[in-house]
Amino acid sequence: MTQLKEVEMIKEKAILVGVNLNDPNFEYSMEELENLAEALDVEVVGQVTQNLERVNPSHYVGKGKVVEIKNFFDEVGANLVIFNDELSPSQIRNLENDLDCKVIDRTTLILDIFDRRAKTKEAKLQVELAQLQYMLPRLVGLHSSLSRQAGATGGGLRNRGLGETKLELDRRKIEDQITKLRKELEQIKEQRDTQRKKRRKSEIPVVSLVGYTNAGKSTIMNQMLAKFGQEDKEVFEKDMLFATLDTSVRKIELPDKKQFLLTDTVGFVSKLPHQLVKAFRSTLEEARDADLLLHVVDVSNSEYKFMMDVTNRTLKEIGVENVPTIYLYNKCDLANIAYPKVYGEDLWISAKEGKGLNELVECIRKHLFSNYYTCEMFIPFSRGDIVSYLNENASVKSTEYEEAGTKLIVELKESDYKKFEDFVVKK
Repeated sequence: MTQLKEVEMIKEKAILVGVNLNDPNFEYSMEELENLAEALDVEVVGQVTQNLERVNPSHYVGKGKVVEIKNFFDEVGANLVIFNDELSPSQIRNLENDLDCKVIDRTTLILDIFDRRAKTKEAKLQVELAQLQYMLPRLVGLHSSLSRQAGATGGGLRNRGLGETKLELDRRKIEDQITKLRKELEQIKEQRDTQRKKRRKSEIPVVSLVGYTNAGKSTIMNQMLAKFGQEDKEVFEKDMLFATLDTSVRKIELPDKKQFLLTDTVGFVSKLPHQLVKAFRSTLEEARDADLLLHVVDVSNSEYKFMMDVTNRTLKEIGVENVPTIYLYNKCDLANIAYPKVYGEDLWISAKEGKGLNELVECIRKHLFSNYYTCEMFIPFSRGDIVSYLNENASVKSTEYEEAGTKLIVELKESDYKKFEDFVVKK
């Protein structure tokens, strides 16, 4: 019994391996790989890199480099090797044979983090679908690594995602499961589409937070909710990669009765597995149908421009184009940059400190509510229902009661103006 406990407590110690194909962001992608590993409690004990014109189709790295990895692996007492790109089934098989250890790639790492973070039914289904799609072409190679996986159950990768039970499924069973998951997700997508149509009908504009993982999107949402007295509706926020996988939608009501929906979406990362992008497409479509995007950027990170490029490329991949965008340069307090500051469509803020929110609200107003009218109305007492409606749904600047009815000065949206145009006495 004591021996079993010792096996379970084995700490996963990993060597990171990357191939630089003349990529200016290569060093950062290796740093990010380390962060991803640490997010799963894997201890990184070293790294091996190689400059190549193209990856080796059989082993990802050159044959000589495989020997170097093996020697280094033994020297530092590692029990896992993590590669910085998605490996083909034959590459996994060849590397595990030659290195005689457990080998995983960047995609597996990200899928595993998503697996841990998924909380809602939809997120869990999306992650499982992505895992099975990744696994399907790799079944043969992965069967050979079952014994290695079973021997290292103590760290962050406790047979998750690519565990024994799933690997024992044959190809047909996995394909059947993929079909079943797709059907379930399609039903959820239809519900989501119905909700979107209802929102469109209600004419409440939608603002979507997008950006790299851990840029501060959930913090901004919570600060906005707190600002307008909705602390009870705050979303989960934590300083970690992929803290938010589920799309949260919250209604924000401004003091003058103007309303908009604020949505928080899953964060992006470089080399985000295409299986995940496909699986989360319906969730990410919240951004595609938005009236305004708030692209949140961690300006304290020296690679923030690269992160912006990754976010913009991923948005384009899922069909989010030509949506008006405000760039929020967040974490200015950590970057020693003056804030709050507004320059055109760019804002410099510190969400954690709640500084820059007033400026943000003004920018949102400018984008969403430019089609509002301010006018004078005279409404007879027999139509008290209209006065009630306007008090509820518009910004009533002044109210005077006269002999035949109520005189209002009111700011209201275009559709309401057209609906009650007969009562307008002065525009």
